[in-house]
Amino acid sequence: MVLGASDNPSRYSYLAINRLQAHQHPVVAVGRRETAVNGTQIHKDHIPEEGVDTVTLYLNPKNQVEYYDYILSLKPKRIIFNPGTENDDLVRMAKENGIQPVIACTLVMLSTGQY
Repeated sequence: MVLGASDNPSRYSYLAINRLQAHQHPVVAVGRRETAVNGTQIHKDHIPEEGVDTVTLYLNPKNQVEYYDYILSLKPKRIIFNPGTENDDLVRMAKENGIQPVIACTLVMLSTGQY
């Protein structure tokens, strides 16, 4: 799941959606408005989703607060905190819920085969 998704080609979340698709990873996207990127619907609402492996964050820590319960309810295996999204509170909550926090860049991880 890409959280903080945007249809703006200059945003890293836009690039992440495209690169995840190129690496044949299923993509669910949640952002501030209903739109789409390369056929992937960006949802505005906190849509229920099962089987989420990874949440990759593109929201600054202040904007993450409203998503805490939602993120934890997804029960992902990991949360990737992209540059600028690092958040000690959410890292602590993730660990307490058995979710691996990863401080890294999704785009770099994909390009180096570490995703």
